[in-house]
Amino acid sequence: MTRPLKTTVLISGSGSNLQALIDARQSGNMDIDINHVISNVPDAKGLQRAENAGIRTSILEHGAFSNRDDFDRALALLIAAGEPDLVVLAGFMRIIGPEILEPFRGRMINLHPSLLPLYRGTDTYRRAIDAGDSEHGASIHFVTEELDGGPVISQVVIPIEPDDDPGNLAERLSPMEHRLVVATVEFFAGHRVKCNEGMILVDGENLNGPLQLQADGRLQS
Repeated sequence: MTRPLKTTVLISGSGSNLQALIDARQSGNMDIDINHVISNVPDAKGLQRAENAGIRTSILEHGAFSNRDDFDRALALLIAAGEPDLVVLAGFMRIIGPEILEPFRGRMINLHPSLLPLYRGTDTYRRAIDAGDSEHGASIHFVTEELDGGPVISQVVIPIEPDDDPGNLAERLSPMEHRLVVATVEFFAGHRVKCNEGMILVDGENLNGPLQLQADGRLQS
């Protein structure tokens, strides 16, 4: 019997995706051990969510450091203290530098609110609407040196309605992001996915395109 997947989650805000993982773990639907939640924002609501679930929390304010490299080194040490198998960036609003990335390469994933490679960076909902796109969505990718540029593991797609604005588009996407995070981390918990020299392997086979979230909450290629 394999041990639960030791998972560290990095947040900056409400922690709704963290809560989705906590709920999946508590329901017995996913064999993970969320053993550490780290925030760079001291009053992030997600910290309370973690504490309510009995999860260790840490605050590392980036503003307390004189430069980015010092913050990155401190964050890398803090993450390493939990000896995670997987690091999940769930609304963590800091660019990941090499000091953080290198020890966890191939074990760090990020949720981004767009259908990558479209709309890297911020303000993705408005950019998709302004471009006249018919669809929007969210992606989970391996973190690399390139901002929102790592290999994409999974995606969920929703239509853009004629009366959508960035606010209601984000609101409609949010519960689908939760399902995407849970389904994707479940693949990691089952040791079904890994990254090898920039290629994603699922069940030992090369993934030729992102896994897609289905209506039943499962991922399919």
